[in-house]
Amino acid sequence: MSLQMVSAVSNSSLLQPGFSLLNFDGHVFFFGQKGWPKRSCPTGVFLLNIKQNELKMKPAVFSKDSCYLPPLRYPALCTLRSNAKSDEYQYIIHGGKTPNNDLSDKIYFISLVSKNSKKMTFQCIEKDLGGDVPEARYGHTINVVHSRGKSMSVIFGGRSFTPLAQRTTEKWNSVVDCLPSVFLVDFEFGCCTSYMLPELQDGLSFHVSIARDDTIYILGGHSLQNNTRCPNLYKLKVDLPLGSPAVTCTILPGGISVSSAIVTQISDTEFVLVGGYHSDNQKRLVCNTIVLEDSKIEIVERESPEWTPDIKHCRIWYGCDMGKGSVLMGIPGANKQLISDANYFYILRCKGEEEDKEEELTTQICSQTSSEDPGDSTPFEDSEEFCFSAEASSFDIDDTDTYNEDDEEDESETGYWITCCASCNIDINSWVPFYSTELNKPAMILCSSGTGHWVHAQCMDLSETMLLHLSEANIKYFCNKHVDLNKGLQTPPKVVRLKKQPMKPLRKKKTMQLATSTKKSFLRRLFE
Repeated sequence: MSLQMVSAVSNSSLLQPGFSLLNFDGHVFFFGQKGWPKRSCPTGVFLLNIKQNELKMKPAVFSKDSCYLPPLRYPALCTLRSNAKSDEYQYIIHGGKTPNNDLSDKIYFISLVSKNSKKMTFQCIEKDLGGDVPEARYGHTINVVHSRGKSMSVIFGGRSFTPLAQRTTEKWNSVVDCLPSVFLVDFEFGCCTSYMLPELQDGLSFHVSIARDDTIYILGGHSLQNNTRCPNLYKLKVDLPLGSPAVTCTILPGGISVSSAIVTQISDTEFVLVGGYHSDNQKRLVCNTIVLEDSKIEIVERESPEWTPDIKHCRIWYGCDMGKGSVLMGIPGANKQLISDANYFYILRCKGEEEDKEEELTTQICSQTSSEDPGDSTPFEDSEEFCFSAEASSFDIDDTDTYNEDDEEDESETGYWITCCASCNIDINSWVPFYSTELNKPAMILCSSGTGHWVHAQCMDLSETMLLHLSEANIKYFCNKHVDLNKGLQTPPKVVRLKKQPMKPLRKKKTMQLATSTKKSFLRRLFE
């Protein structure tokens, strides 16, 4: 086993604990930044380009018919294939935390729809489910099992917010263990079924799950209720006959008391377990080999790498599987007393160079790996997790258009290539710059109607002068669809009425003098 440091030459502050990695055709994409995506990459998905031990980031694009994918942190993530040996696959993403610190219960499918020498285009679809839908959660796992020619997903574990009826002002955002239910999800019919198994008594989070055919092995994990790291090893077996599915659970000997561990596959039947925590104050520096053969599992200790002093003395660490026997591990930059918001990464290679060749990895691995999210929690059992699920082997994509966080000004919740209105004609494949300020993306402007949404300036028939004025002036803009509605909702301007000064009544003396003078004038004219 060898350990090598990787330098993040730019934007390392975006790689905070809680994000995930997606692997398509050997390229690894970053997903799940801590804040809302910004204008330079509104999709929030980046290509991680690793060359000569340096890491750079390049924005990714989505198709026009994609739904919006929020930057979810600590979700459950796995690949879905039509069958166990299929080369084509897509990613399933469930749950996680949004930048507003809300928990998501949605499920998304991400697939690669086009690829050329310069860019890869993805499609994201939100899936609607019925039945026993899992509650919003994070720190859980999702796997796909194959039985009798059919496939289903299995969701287990995680944490959620305390129910509203039990919340108090002091502990409004406190989290609890989710019930130890096993959810079977059939995406073909869009239905969920939950199972309560007597062998699963306590809720678990940040555990490791390995799926192979119709069996899932669950190892480690942390229970908030008991503040324990369960040493049990669970074996879930899912049978998918023509009728109702059958789920059984068996407790096996030889488990490990650990949370937030990382698993990587080194051969068809061998895996390596690294990282994690023994307790709140103790990292787990030993490594294990996991062997799966003939529906049996064996866990033995193996030689550990030579950890650096920075890793040994840091309070927390995190990382995840990169594929082909490699693990990406990170420690907070504060431990090196340099840039406080930066993280420092290492690649741990668990195989020798002679064994590092292309292999077909048909076994799924889903692990919730460890980190500490500064400001969210203090003890390790409340720590947020840093989840990778991808394979980073080599990159041949050029370094142009690398993301520069210093250029950011505004934040956005949408992409450049959306259908912003009914008459939108912006197409990623045929678009050409319309304004002089545009380079490789269409200009967009935020409509202030409701919670706000982004529209293309070209589709709103805005002149370049007006666009520049709106971008510089501190005024609200309403798109063509909502401008009339906004006018109708405005309060009519208040009409200021002029106050009429009342005439002052003449005094009695002055009135008598005026009458006498008028009478004398009349008599004088009469006798003349």
